[in-house]
Amino acid sequence: MSSSQTETPFFAAAIIFCLLSGSGNASDVPFVSGFDRFARHQEISAPIAGRLLLSELSCTACHTSTDQLLEPKKGPRLDAAGSRLNADWLKRFLTAPHQVSPGTTMPDVLAGVPTEHKPAVIDALTAFLSSQVQSFPEIKATGLHPVPFEFWKKGDVSVGRTLFHQIGCVACHEADETYEVAEVKPSPIDQMLEQLDPEEIQELGLAAAARRVESVPHGNLGAKYSPRSLTFFLLNPESVRPAGRMPDFQLGAMDAGHLAAYLLSRTADSTGDETELNAAAQSDHPADDTLIAEGRQLFIRHGCASCHSIRGISAQAVDRPLSQLTSASTASASAASCVSPQRDKTGGKPGQPHYHLDEVQLQAVDAALADVTQPASAAAEDPLLERLLRLNCHACHERDRRGGIGRFRKPFFETVGHVDIGDEGRLPPPLTGVGKKLQTGWLNNVLSGKGRVRSHMYVRMPQFPAAQVKPVPALLTAADQSGPRRTEQQVFDVANLSSLTEPGRLLMDAGCVQCHSFKGQSLPGTVGLDLQGVAQRLHPDWFYDFLLNPGALKERTRMPTFFPNGKSQNPDILHGDTDQQIAAMWAYLRDLDRQPLPEKIIQARARDYELKPVDTPIVLRTFMARAGTHAIAVGFPAGVHFAFDAQNLSLAEAWRGAFLDAEGTWFVRFAPVADPLGEDVIALPPGLLIANLPSGTSPWPGDAESAGGRFLGYRLDASGTPTFFYQVGSFRIEDRMTPSGDQQLERVLLISGSGSDPGTGPDMVWLRPIVGKQLQRRSPGSWSSETGLTVSLADETDNVGQQRNSNGLQEWVLPVTVGAQKIIKVTYSW
Repeated sequence: MSSSQTETPFFAAAIIFCLLSGSGNASDVPFVSGFDRFARHQEISAPIAGRLLLSELSCTACHTSTDQLLEPKKGPRLDAAGSRLNADWLKRFLTAPHQVSPGTTMPDVLAGVPTEHKPAVIDALTAFLSSQVQSFPEIKATGLHPVPFEFWKKGDVSVGRTLFHQIGCVACHEADETYEVAEVKPSPIDQMLEQLDPEEIQELGLAAAARRVESVPHGNLGAKYSPRSLTFFLLNPESVRPAGRMPDFQLGAMDAGHLAAYLLSRTADSTGDETELNAAAQSDHPADDTLIAEGRQLFIRHGCASCHSIRGISAQAVDRPLSQLTSASTASASAASCVSPQRDKTGGKPGQPHYHLDEVQLQAVDAALADVTQPASAAAEDPLLERLLRLNCHACHERDRRGGIGRFRKPFFETVGHVDIGDEGRLPPPLTGVGKKLQTGWLNNVLSGKGRVRSHMYVRMPQFPAAQVKPVPALLTAADQSGPRRTEQQVFDVANLSSLTEPGRLLMDAGCVQCHSFKGQSLPGTVGLDLQGVAQRLHPDWFYDFLLNPGALKERTRMPTFFPNGKSQNPDILHGDTDQQIAAMWAYLRDLDRQPLPEKIIQARARDYELKPVDTPIVLRTFMARAGTHAIAVGFPAGVHFAFDAQNLSLAEAWRGAFLDAEGTWFVRFAPVADPLGEDVIALPPGLLIANLPSGTSPWPGDAESAGGRFLGYRLDASGTPTFFYQVGSFRIEDRMTPSGDQQLERVLLISGSGSDPGTGPDMVWLRPIVGKQLQRRSPGSWSSETGLTVSLADETDNVGQQRNSNGLQEWVLPVTVGAQKIIKVTYSW
């Protein structure tokens, strides 16, 4: 069926709806991203729009279809509903789904229940669902990814806010208008849109680019989830929603906790985490076995298992097959239809759900139902488009001038360091022609979240469930590849490609090194794709065509052409033969793992990048073995240096002599750790120096987060010496380290704040100045360890503290009264 046969009434309804509502995101109708972005604006055909609704509203969960593209999305798994969802929220959601969660694709499953019976039905269903309890999985820590005890309670709202606006969440969900982003130069198209009036935009065919993209609603997450349940959902969305409409951003435990804390902070009410989630409902209606059993039967009777899985309950089709349905429109649909507007008056029969669809949606469903019986259905028209619409790939990626990051969301997509490399370098790449460009294996890697090559971008490519994306690579290839694929030999026509690797290396030096890195290494300031693995990612024929004329394959690309009009600009390499030079570049990149780096990168690495403090201190943020990924190294002209771990709020190590080599920090992607260059390197006591303990027998916090620790930054004084600011619990610390006259390190801490309620007496903190396998007391305020380190406290000689054992180590701990403020002076000698 041609689109012209079905689009006229559909698009007329779309225009009327948009004029009346101003938006496709009406709160009382289901919100489907692809439909509301494209179908309401005449950018996809009516049958495809309707088929999208049939899938996303899970119509085919009850009305079965042999068409695999019409697989129902279905709802979340409910095996652990009692562990994840607040019971009071469940009751309100079952009562009025669209009022509690605007835009939800969940129908009113109790529409046919008489009003006087509905409260009892909801109580029983809530009791049954709340009885579905499972333990949360154990998250195992690694050396690079520690998992603090009860990490879901330690989320930092400000960190979560940054994650939400950087990693890609705002491609689908509403951004915080108060979140500040770096100033980004608008693209030429965006600049033009600012100057055009609506009529001119429409005439130029730029309406889609100018339009504000509606967001997927969150609803009141604080009423629905606890911090723990939301954190674990973010860690593994597929375990709850196997349809993959919410993908996996491969968050670490603490990142998920931070993000959950931020999302919950956006809503007024929160369930808390110390009480049982279903306590509110159970207090009024005790969930005895009888009520739970009744709820189980109601769950089956109302067909809930058609969309929601629970162990021990089988799903079954409960209505006519899709091919037997005729129309959903107002004029001809039965009053008993799931989508009939007349259901608002009649209520319908018990056990039949009700979808509140608007006229545009009804027209689209009609078009799809009419199309199902056609020999050449819309399924054959564009199966790839249907798949991309369902997974909402167009929220990030443009394909064939459809979709992509919306105009008003672009500023949130930033590069690391805010380097201006244009939209091409900071926005998710387009999918136009990608089936011709990328090899199938690499496409699979990308879709499974394992194909990251854009380390300069904050946004992440999420991981989708394998079952949902498995057909996509083949669909992309079929859509984009016309004719047989040319082999490497056919493309380059060279008997021995390996003989061209050295000329290829020379050609890389002639231009490619200015924008690209190689094996994680690059010239200073380079921002761009790493060319390692190019031959495993790209098809050779696309590589050849792209180098010959980049603009022909990629609109508005910043990639220059080195072969204008097909002619080489390097006549001294391979006699200026264009085909030979492109073959040489492929040969070098194909064998890059075994080839030397381009000469310019080798020369840059050979330079002396030793940092030498001469007149003022040098402060360098880097990676170090002891100080970790948040290391701040400080070098002094006096020749005594230290490294501070800003994540764990600890002084990690000190040394004398030469300071650091900055090559790895400045020039190597995924920088290797920086090692002290000098001698007399001493490891300083790990962990916090200060903690707020109940008593001297309490265990020392295992990490800064568990002690309420938070790094607040640092400030340089007139001499260039940094003072570090952080908090531990309710105490604020200013921490300054400088060399002493005898080549030791002196540390002065100013502690302020209140660790107890005002008026209850002086505040007290505990110090742990030194830890070791064997400690020896030198004086009342001085102890040494077996490593040769001696730690002395200048003003605490009247308090000798205590030596105690902990986890096979000895610790010196002592209490210190803070009062309003306290200055502590520590000297490290070695």
